[in-house]
Amino acid sequence: MDIDMDDVPMQDAELTPTINEETSINDHDDFQDIEFKPGSSGIADNKSNKPLELNSTNINQLDAWIEHLGKCEILSEDDVARLCKMAVDVLQFEENVQPVNVPVTICGDVHGQFHDLIELFKIGGPCPDTNYLFMGDYVDRGYYSVETVSYLVAMKVRYPSRITILRGNHESRQITQVYGFYDECLRKYGSANVWKMFTDLFDYFPITALVDNKIFCLHGGLSPMIETIDQVRELNRIQEVPHEGPMCDLLWSDPDDRGGWGISPRGAGFTFGQDISEQFNHTNDLSLVARAHQLVMEGYAWSHQQNVVTIFSAPNYCYRCGNQAAIMEVDENNNRQFLQYDPSVRPGEPTVSRKTPDYFL
Repeated sequence: MDIDMDDVPMQDAELTPTINEETSINDHDDFQDIEFKPGSSGIADNKSNKPLELNSTNINQLDAWIEHLGKCEILSEDDVARLCKMAVDVLQFEENVQPVNVPVTICGDVHGQFHDLIELFKIGGPCPDTNYLFMGDYVDRGYYSVETVSYLVAMKVRYPSRITILRGNHESRQITQVYGFYDECLRKYGSANVWKMFTDLFDYFPITALVDNKIFCLHGGLSPMIETIDQVRELNRIQEVPHEGPMCDLLWSDPDDRGGWGISPRGAGFTFGQDISEQFNHTNDLSLVARAHQLVMEGYAWSHQQNVVTIFSAPNYCYRCGNQAAIMEVDENNNRQFLQYDPSVRPGEPTVSRKTPDYFL
């Protein structure tokens, strides 16, 4: 499996990555196929002009899907189509900066590690009893991207006010053709139809959230083209993730020890220093920027004198990195607590130690 910047520990983020994701996707020609164009799945062809109303019929259907997916079993292609159409009628009415109330539990990358996602809900508490905010990257890398994204979307439709799902840089057509989700859909369904449905749905995911008007949450980081949160509200998010510009930056950028703006070794987005995050938080009356996007070995890591926190929720990332995962609980008084956890045992696989032996270091 190739390594990209998600694999590089945060403290080493200034090092050149082994694989440049942006170069890889620019070299991929399949996206030029007319059938892969945005909207080709048809899930948004008959969008409603008002949010989905839950009734006994669709609640029973959603509960059945969630129970089925909870066993790590995929939905039928027809059911995925029904689910995605319902999700469009929820997500299209959410904002670019989706407001989220406290208390809430904030989560980072999941990357198709379905059994670890179920462990996350055990650690943090079941939804809807616990409110959740996920900051993107549900697919690629892990072996169960289909089950993972299906489960989270079903939960979002079933409990729309209890769970928020933001878009990550991997929720895109081009990245998923390189890092696993596209191939997994082909393998599990025999065609690209389910991949097209989900990637069309990704265009509707909110790109940021604002928790209690104090914690700005997003997948990647800040942009030199964005000084205020109101500027994020003005963006057109219903599109494939661009290769450059403010929407790209919000999903791709990283904090850095160096001040100011820097060229990102990822090939997309920027690096930003403590001076940038301090000014952004001051301008927007924020206490914190919470983001994901980078592997951190303890599951979370502070940057910029606690102006920024990185949260990573895929333990033993790629089933080999040996990291812990974490989630951040924010209570009614905006107090924060981190819960760390180790990987769940996947059925049929032997239990192995999370720690790497010293002689490999």
